Amino acid sequence: MIGKGTAAGARPTAARRRWLFVFVLPGLWVLGVLAWDVLSPSGAQAVQFLAVAPAIACAGTGRRRCLGLGGACVLFALVPLVPLGPVSGGELISRLGACCAILAVVGAGYLAMARRRRLTAELARAREVAATAQEALLCSPPSRLDGLALAAGHLSASEGALIGGDLYAALATPYGVRVVMGDVRGHGLAALATVAAMLGSFREAAHYEAELGDVLRRLERALGRHLRERARAEPAPGRGGEADHMAAEEFVTVLLLEVRADGEVAALNCGHPWPYRLHARPGGGGRVTVETMGETMPPLGMFPLPADLTVGHGAPLPTGDALVLHTDGVEDARDGSGAFFPLGPALVRAARSAPIVPAEVIAGVRAALLRHTGGRLSDDAALLVVRNDRQRVPTGSGVVHLAGSGRCGN
Repeated sequence: MIGKGTAAGARPTAARRRWLFVFVLPGLWVLGVLAWDVLSPSGAQAVQFLAVAPAIACAGTGRRRCLGLGGACVLFALVPLVPLGPVSGGELISRLGACCAILAVVGAGYLAMARRRRLTAELARAREVAATAQEALLCSPPSRLDGLALAAGHLSASEGALIGGDLYAALATPYGVRVVMGDVRGHGLAALATVAAMLGSFREAAHYEAELGDVLRRLERALGRHLRERARAEPAPGRGGEADHMAAEEFVTVLLLEVRADGEVAALNCGHPWPYRLHARPGGGGRVTVETMGETMPPLGMFPLPADLTVGHGAPLPTGDALVLHTDGVEDARDGSGAFFPLGPALVRAARSAPIVPAEVIAGVRAALLRHTGGRLSDDAALLVVRNDRQRVPTGSGVVHLAGSGRCGN
């Protein structure tokens, strides 16, 4: 969900900062020291401060500038701009000491910059690998799936992470398009293993379980198995029954949807927010309602699922209408005054086009959310929009394919 303009806008800022540190500040510093050297009768005491200029240039990643500036500073230190008569032994020793200090700073700065560049390159490669792995785990659904138009996006509350504790997936199965939206307790990189276990189980069960309740039971078993394996791998010292203890602390909210060929929507909800429904209107605009389908069960992992699972049913999804699934990190986001993010009004503003374009809804809500929070999220946030596109909505409706979207076993 990161726009291309972000990187483009950052490049001029970085270039200006580099120019400031590599050229402007070192140059001003050298001019100041030289002015002191000329105007002060004890100018020899000032030349040692020339060693600061190469250090500033190195801080601005200008290694070659650091060497050039260091050589110029050594020359200025050895040869005074204004001859002061015979050079005394003390002044000569002072100037030689300044030269040694400048050369030491240049050498140390050059080596430090070489090491920093190696570490920066390694960090860039690690981030590239992490981004690829995270996209493989939580890849965006295709823009079209079995007659439905889809778009999804997420924001992680952890700096440097593309995803955290939120999960979603959409699959075309023999029983209809099945969608899962979930939220693992906690956020950031620590929740990724649980996300992987849940998504792996869903992608398998959604194709082979005829009943939606059986898909949910497979998710429950996958979560329990994952928590037991993690407890054995990371035992808690001084505690008994580590697996039971971890299972009692960890839970996942899950919303399962099944959109059938006739537009009927079936759902099972374990502690997750119900989706919004965007009602399409001719000429643009829309109306938003909360789509409650049946009862809400406790999150997975807190209590065993009941023996009898009653699948809820919502009103059929007409052509052009859309369901907006989200995690609680969206509605729970606060601004500086503590006010919650108004998701419903944001959806209305983002769905002004006709027909409703899922990717535009995602982009509009994301922009409004970042404005509301000032770019600082306290929890991961995810959105997934599903529009019924099976009959009269033209295929060339301008659905925008999000950057990084992929195909995940559809």
